[in-house]
Amino acid sequence: MQTSLPIALLQTRSGQEADEILRNCVHCGFCNATCPTYQLLGDELDGPRGRIYLIKQVLEGQPATRKTQRHLDRCLTCRACETTCPSGVDYHRLLDTGRDMVERTVQRSLGDRLVRRALRMLLPWPARFAPLLRIGQIARPLLPAALKQHVPARQDSSQAAPVRQHARTMLLLDGCVQPSLAPQINRATLRVLDALGIGAVSEKNSGCCGAVSHHLNAPEEARTFMRTNIDAWWPAIEKGAEAIIVTASGCAPMVKEYGHLLATDSAYADKAKRVSELAKDISEIISVEFSRETFADTGGDTRIAFHSPCTLQHGQRITGKVEDILTRLGFKLTDVSNGHLCCGSAGTYSILEPALSSALRDNKLATLQAGQPDMIATANIGCLMHMAARAEVPVKHWIELLEPLIREQAPT
Repeated sequence: MQTSLPIALLQTRSGQEADEILRNCVHCGFCNATCPTYQLLGDELDGPRGRIYLIKQVLEGQPATRKTQRHLDRCLTCRACETTCPSGVDYHRLLDTGRDMVERTVQRSLGDRLVRRALRMLLPWPARFAPLLRIGQIARPLLPAALKQHVPARQDSSQAAPVRQHARTMLLLDGCVQPSLAPQINRATLRVLDALGIGAVSEKNSGCCGAVSHHLNAPEEARTFMRTNIDAWWPAIEKGAEAIIVTASGCAPMVKEYGHLLATDSAYADKAKRVSELAKDISEIISVEFSRETFADTGGDTRIAFHSPCTLQHGQRITGKVEDILTRLGFKLTDVSNGHLCCGSAGTYSILEPALSSALRDNKLATLQAGQPDMIATANIGCLMHMAARAEVPVKHWIELLEPLIREQAPT
């Protein structure tokens, strides 16, 4: 694709990167075939190819409008288009640049600004989110049905984490909302790793990965979260921590991008690069460390429909690992059609775009439940909560399925 970006923009790192990405695009349209919003709306401007043209126009100096912003807002950032693209277009990085420029020139409505600000001030901060969630859970029986589905039932968090000492140590990202919504996920992760002879620790000064701020067009705020995490993790990294484990697949792509997003920060660039190298989705760890002697077999009676989140299969390009682990343990995986399509959660998307999000969820649940599974397993807290609100069967993080199978005499 030919471009004519202004010289001033081409003298910046983001401008150079955007120009290169645009030039890689050959306008083939393969991306539209796997774009969830294009499949729903049938509008060229609600597909990757159309959005790329909108961003190109803005970068080349044409004024952005609320309509431009609306089409960019509707993008889930699922990155299915990147998996499909034969030219290797880094669409998500171009989208970040385009959204940032549009955000600085197009005024949102007061209500829109307040909602986005509230999300940024609440979700990344566990000390703020947890009390409000608890209030909602207490009042849940009294809430209208439409609101009740957005407030999950309280989960038991009383069971203690493993305390055994191991020679091998890894860091564990707690996440921001997951400890309150589903504390059993990281608890199960700690027990599974403990059974495999690995100690995992959470640094108390670490926090949100930065994804919420980043995707709500607050890049500097996101970088502050990144630097805070790097500072919290660095002493353990210097002492030999082998990896930074992420159990929410929605957070992992963000941590893996620290090196890129802080590349121009002289104080953090090298550390950020190392953090990105160490960041691993929990499936990457278990698939390597898996020991058949550590786990009992299920007997093959439990049917599981596995939902591979966009952030796992498209954002991290991890496919087949979870399915292989579950199959080796005796679970029977059902066939799921259109597995590449998004469930509609996409971070804050389910709040900001409820109609589109709900339509995508209904479509996803139809395919997941078509094989009559006993349970749906996924790899991301956002997908889990989004689907559980309407699913006809239980929805769990796949790591939870391993915890009950740990043998008592697992190696240490």
